[in-house]
Amino acid sequence: MMQSGKLPLHLLEKVLKKYSIIDPTVLLGPEIGEDAAVIDPGKESKNFWVVTSDPITFTTEEIGYYGVVVNLNDIATRGATPKYFLATLLFPERGSEEKTILKIFRQIYNACRHFNLSFVGGHTEITPGLDRIILSGHMIGAVKKGKLVQTGGAKPGDLLLMAKGVCIEGTSIIAREKEKELLGKGFSSLFLKRAKHFIFHPGIDVLQVAQIATRSAKIHSMHDPTEGGVINGIVEMAIASEKEFEVDLKDVFVYKESKILCAEFGLDPLRTIASGSLLLTLSPKDLPSLERAFKRASIPLRVIGRVRQGRARALAVEGKKKKMLNPVSRDEILKIFLG
Repeated sequence: MMQSGKLPLHLLEKVLKKYSIIDPTVLLGPEIGEDAAVIDPGKESKNFWVVTSDPITFTTEEIGYYGVVVNLNDIATRGATPKYFLATLLFPERGSEEKTILKIFRQIYNACRHFNLSFVGGHTEITPGLDRIILSGHMIGAVKKGKLVQTGGAKPGDLLLMAKGVCIEGTSIIAREKEKELLGKGFSSLFLKRAKHFIFHPGIDVLQVAQIATRSAKIHSMHDPTEGGVINGIVEMAIASEKEFEVDLKDVFVYKESKILCAEFGLDPLRTIASGSLLLTLSPKDLPSLERAFKRASIPLRVIGRVRQGRARALAVEGKKKKMLNPVSRDEILKIFLG
């Protein structure tokens, strides 16, 4: 049996190369690290279409909001504006009352309204064999031709930066899924309320930070780390860009609440689901303008590494030593569900 989590990269690469069907209008199809496809609708259009799909499987509370935002992030990291959302919702036979279904649709509606999206369809059913709700979201956006940003756009000499911190999504999931247990261990309700609220503040969306970045500087690549945390995000950028990434993990900003909750359950915050942070690369000469823009918006921004010419890999720099960063096949958050 295979472990829960993402497919191993070698297997994913094998199936994508063997079974993808691409026509000439597809500018960017399925590739490791590239979370949204890009389609050229033709010369008559000033925009490219950007299309993505992402599920929510770790949590059920606020699942409608999660579903909208994780798909929105994939569109935003293309430098694009998200426009249309679809959702496939699978409800278990036990516990799926009408009020639960109405609550999730309300969450989707409110999230779409907040981010100025149109909720245009999908599929909903009661599915045998499930023990929790599954939401699979799909989103379409648009980006002006000439403004497209890819995960694989990093260039030798670029700085690697992280906007906001880690692990925002993981912190909220732990607090929501383990609230009773944590209260029993003496955690205050105020602390847990703050941690649960992480999905809204600092927030699991990267739309604002991506827009600030692309308005303020020439961004070569962007990626939002999700499953496998910031480690997987960096590895995926290196693979997609076919470059060597060097990162000082001590420079990665981890929120205080994240450190506390991850430590309680033996999780590594750098390998825990990380929606809400944004990885990006740019030329060093463009750093000052980017830093000014993020300072005005009061959003944390840190240089955490560099991009070098070399084979596609990510290296952690520890003083004078360098250590290979291997991709995470099983996100740390699964420990709280599976042990």
